[in-house]
Amino acid sequence: MAKLISVTLKRSFIGRPEKHRKILRALGFGKINQTVVHNDTPAMRGMIHKVTHMVEVVEK
Repeated sequence: MAKLISVTLKRSFIGRPEKHRKILRALGFGKINQTVVHNDTPAMRGMIHKVTHMVEVVEK
């Protein structure tokens, strides 16, 4: 079974660069404190790394 990571949005999109907003939308976020679960892949890790200051990650 693939490892999963739970990602929670902790900071607002407002005032952020368009690149960060696109990454957050691609991760599936729409609201603050929303949590999404993704497979732990290098692509997901790369996207999360770009916005680490805005999200909280928990490995499952």
